Amino acid sequence: MDATATVTPFSTLIRIASHEQHTEAETSTFMSDLLGGRLGVDAYTRYTEQLWFVYRALEEGAQTLRDDPVAGPFIQSELMRSAELERDLLHLRGPGWREGLEPLPATAAYAARVAECARTWPAGYVAHHYTRYLGDLSGGQIIRDKAEKTWGFERKGDGVRFYVFEEIANPAAFKRGYRELLDAVNADDLEKQRIVEECKRAFALNTAVFRELGEVFPLSA
Repeated sequence: MDATATVTPFSTLIRIASHEQHTEAETSTFMSDLLGGRLGVDAYTRYTEQLWFVYRALEEGAQTLRDDPVAGPFIQSELMRSAELERDLLHLRGPGWREGLEPLPATAAYAARVAECARTWPAGYVAHHYTRYLGDLSGGQIIRDKAEKTWGFERKGDGVRFYVFEEIANPAAFKRGYRELLDAVNADDLEKQRIVEECKRAFALNTAVFRELGEVFPLSA
């Protein structure tokens, strides 16, 4: 690894290294159509369903990693999203929201990879934790705002609670603290490089979900 790697904070390295994949995910056709108000609430609902499968894997994994020397510091209860997702799905799908709920193939692959990392590779789990939760605290707020305006959800209410971190009073300060955790992660340079590669993989898995959602909700030409 080059000399700059020893002076550049790991949080900066991981952000720069995954920038291309991050941009690809953010600018997917499905997400562009969703944020552009060109899709109905059914598309937003289907997207929320997919998130539930991924976060269930993330947060079931978190329970077993609380005492892990690598992943443990990142497990923070104020980030947990499953309960909020379930409240949103109750609002979007009604009392029987679990009935007929199926992950898309790309979502199943994504959730399986998260679960595998949680079971076998805590440092890899950190990559998935970082890409999801820091994204939710940042770009997720754009989705919430658009959803409220497009489909008339109550501000920060049912339907968009996934994006509302009630226990985080200062998101900017929280993100700074999270990046400090990344900079101090209990991993050598080789393992850090593997975390970066898993981070890229996480974005690719997410992009695959967007691609499949785009096939389910194509805009008529």
